[in-house]
Order: sequence, then structure tokens, then C-alpha cells
Amino acid sequence: MKLQRMNRRALTLGALAVSGALALTACGSDDTGSDSSGGTSSAAAAAGSIKCDDASGQLLADGSSAQKNAIDAWVKNFTQACNGVQVNYKGSGSGAGVTAFTQGQVAFAGSDSALKSEEIEASAKICSSGQGIDLPMVGGPIAVAFNVSGVDDLTLDAATIAKIFNGKITNWNDAAIKKLNPDAELPDLKIQPYHRSDESGTTDNFTKYLIATAKSDWPYEGGKAWQAKGGQSAAGSSGVAQGVKQTDGAIGYMELSYAKDGLGTVAIDTGAASPVKASSDGATKAIADAKVVGTGSDLALEINYGTTAEGAYPITLVTYEIVCDKGNKSDTLPATKAFLRYIASEEGQAILSGIDYAPIPDAIITKVRSTIEGLS
Repeated sequence: MKLQRMNRRALTLGALAVSGALALTACGSDDTGSDSSGGTSSAAAAAGSIKCDDASGQLLADGSSAQKNAIDAWVKNFTQACNGVQVNYKGSGSGAGVTAFTQGQVAFAGSDSALKSEEIEASAKICSSGQGIDLPMVGGPIAVAFNVSGVDDLTLDAATIAKIFNGKITNWNDAAIKKLNPDAELPDLKIQPYHRSDESGTTDNFTKYLIATAKSDWPYEGGKAWQAKGGQSAAGSSGVAQGVKQTDGAIGYMELSYAKDGLGTVAIDTGAASPVKASSDGATKAIADAKVVGTGSDLALEINYGTTAEGAYPITLVTYEIVCDKGNKSDTLPATKAFLRYIASEEGQAILSGIDYAPIPDAIITKVRSTIEGLS
């Protein structure tokens, strides 16, 4: 009798599991409630508001690895709704993306830095009667992630961060770090700073922060290529995250969505009442303090890296989708506009905070939506 009761219980549990799985399938789940798919309750619900229009074919894009997780979530929802479109975003880095765009190899590019004048000039060769423009689409705090045995919480200021990445502070029990972390058990351990090996908008924004707030300790011009000597290097945000994760004593900079699985993130002493940790909300507060410095339909922003606003996280980047304002290829224009329209929409932007990105503030994203409609 006991064995029979056990068998009946197993059958009942099995039936419940099967019915639960069928219910999830009926709701269009396909793991769409997870972080990797955008943090929404259902991709089917998100896809319901996507307008495909006459979009079709293959859409090639490349660029910022910092926004890759956001793009992947968007692509999943978009292609579910618009099954006639295939979006292929490589995420090779901002430098590679801009190069691919100015050479006419992709329909749009992602870059964590706005186009430079020479890049705009180069884009005119492939944007017939137009030029490349910057559309701010993804906000992201650049986390300073660390892996130090026995240390769970860490506060640093701009000067200390600059000295660490410039090789002037080399040990975790250095007096400058102790002063900022009086209660931490800092080990006598060598610091292993990681930086990007490829040209990167994340590097550009990280070093812009150091230049703006700790110039005397960071005597470099900045840019997409890392300029300081020493340290370890890795390709892409994922490569830096992996290097830090595997190395006791390591520290590196990366977009927040990569700072997971055992990595701690530094709280930044900005001079505000409390140190600020990287967060989507903190990044959005910082972006709201930015100025539009682009002209015409270009919406390039100037970030205030020295902000001391309460809760604003200063090491924040904005990833731009770079596209021709005029002269887009006729075979990819419908798909390009449909995809950009979706990711700039309320539904598209709502995904971001659930996967450690920051939505673009309303005043800015409204201008982006209007610009997308005018692409030709």
C-alpha cells in the first residue's frame, strides 16, 4: 500500500509539472522572464506592440559590447514579432562598429562614444546626401568591479581609482584605500588591474571620468584605446569581467550587466552625503544632468562626470545607435527604422532597468523617437 501511495504521488506531481510547463508554453514564455531576455514578464506581451511595417530581410550591425546584453534582449522580442527580419549584432566593440559603419558594412552601429568629426566626414561617403548621426539609446553605469578575498564592500574615490589603474597604488592594504575603508579587512595582496585590449567606448567614458575628476593622477588624453602602462588586458566587457573573476586581487571596469557571479562593485565617493554604487537608477540620474551637444538631428550628449547630485552615479556611459540621417540603403531602411522604433519605445526602454542598464530620460528619448521617424 505504501508503494502504491508513493507511485500515485509521483504521478500526480508529474502531471502538475507537465501542466505547468504547458501553461508556460501557452503564455509564450521561452524563458522571457529571465534577465537574459530583458526582465519582462513575457516576450509575447512586449512583442504585441511592435510595429513591423514592411520590415524584412537581414539586418547587420556591430559595435559596443557594453550594450550587447540589451541588444540581445531587444532582438529576441523584435524577431518574435517580426519573424521576417533577422538581426545580427556582433558586439565587437565601439571602434570596430564605427569602422564597419563608415565602410558601409552594417546598417547601424553601436558606440559608447559619439562620432568624431572625422568619423562623421567618413560616414558621408556611405550616407548618400546625409551623414551618420548619434541616437542615445542605452544608458549604463560603468561598474568598477573587484575580486578580493574577504572583502565584500569597497569604497574608492576618483583619485584612488586613477592611481590604481595608473600603477601608483599597487597593494590592497595601501594607506589610501584603508582611509576610505576603515572597517574593511584589506589583505596584503597585489592589485591586478584589468583594462580593455580593444578600442572601446567603455574605456573612453571611464577615462573621461578620471580626466574630469582626477586629472593630476591621470595624465592621459583619453580615447577609445587604453593609454596607461602595465596591468592586464582583455577583449570586450565580457573578457574583462572574466579576467577579474578568475584573479584574486583583480579590479576592472565594465558595464554593470557584466559585473555578476561573485564580483563586487565599488561604491564611488563623489563628495555627496553617501558613496554611490553602480545602479540603473543612479545612471539615469546622471544622464538627466547631461546636455545635448550634437547639431541638427545628431543627439550626442555631454555627460557631467563630476556630478555630486545625491544618488547620481558618475561613471556612466550612453551607448548611441549610429545610423545615416539620409541615404540609408533602401533594402535595410524599413527593418532599421522598425527595430530602432521598438528599442526607443516605452516598451523597449522599460526592459533596460531589469537587466542592469539605464533607460534614457524622457526629455531625450522623445527627441530620439522623432528623429527615427525622419530617417530616409
